[in-house]
Amino acid sequence: MTGIASYLVFFVTLASIFAVVTLGLNLQWGFSGQFNAGVVGFMAVGAYVYAFLTAPLQHGQVGGLHWPIAPAMIASVLATALVALVIGRLTIRLRTDYLALATFGIAAAIHQLALNLEDITGGGRGITSIAKPFQGLGPEGFALAFGALALGLLAACHLLLQRLVRSPWGRSLRAIREDEIAAAALGKDVDRLRLTAFVLGAAPMGLAGALYAAFIGYVSPYDFTAIVTFQIWAMLIVGGSGNNRGAVLGAFVVWALWSMSGIAVVHLLPTRLQVQGGAVQAILIGALLIIMLVFRSRGMIGESLHSSPVLQDETAAGRS
Repeated sequence: MTGIASYLVFFVTLASIFAVVTLGLNLQWGFSGQFNAGVVGFMAVGAYVYAFLTAPLQHGQVGGLHWPIAPAMIASVLATALVALVIGRLTIRLRTDYLALATFGIAAAIHQLALNLEDITGGGRGITSIAKPFQGLGPEGFALAFGALALGLLAACHLLLQRLVRSPWGRSLRAIREDEIAAAALGKDVDRLRLTAFVLGAAPMGLAGALYAAFIGYVSPYDFTAIVTFQIWAMLIVGGSGNNRGAVLGAFVVWALWSMSGIAVVHLLPTRLQVQGGAVQAILIGALLIIMLVFRSRGMIGESLHSSPVLQDETAAGRS
């Protein structure tokens, strides 16, 4: 493959992984109104579980289990869902900013545990030699096959979540998001529905973490910092919350801007200023968020509202 083709495959693979995370966040926020500010923590759980199960023995205690790749990914998803279940049970009655603070704190705690439990996680050294699928195909074959795998899993997650949110269960979630008191008065089990959505939304985040670890072959606490949560939220806001197609589109658009700005920093800024490249990227994403919130508050493909003429007028105004 040429250099451009190789980069495009790399871009599509990472964008697909981020899109999987954004779909999970969309279920939590876009459809049930739960402000999860600790997205990166669930990604870290999935990545580290996959690393523990597939990496060779290192740092004295880490790895050495040699699980097959597919069962390890499934275990990563299940472990992330279990962690989300525990967190959800503890925070189920928190709303909006209180839930955001709680989940942000939990993600920070997971990051600190990964950084300081060196006998388990390798600390700042991380975990290396994580099993990669398709390694026998050579570098180009691996890149193409893994890109196809990431796209396939993204399509599967999108299809599954679309079926869920279009079901009566999904309509109940939207009812709770809009007015949980009214939903409870109609007999909906608000806490149970919110908890289920929180756990199901965390599962794709764990899957994305496992995919990231399998693609890079290495994980460390520095891969899962708060800026990643900012990126994922930007992807959802730009694409349009409450719409799975918007979540996927936003992931590709924001990741494209992030990647292109990184390339521009290297080629356009003087060497002494290139160390500020990360700040330039964050500023660009922040500017894009402001533009979207001011001129297209529902995102590029926002949620369609059909319940009343008033809401239809508001939707039309948001898209104009």
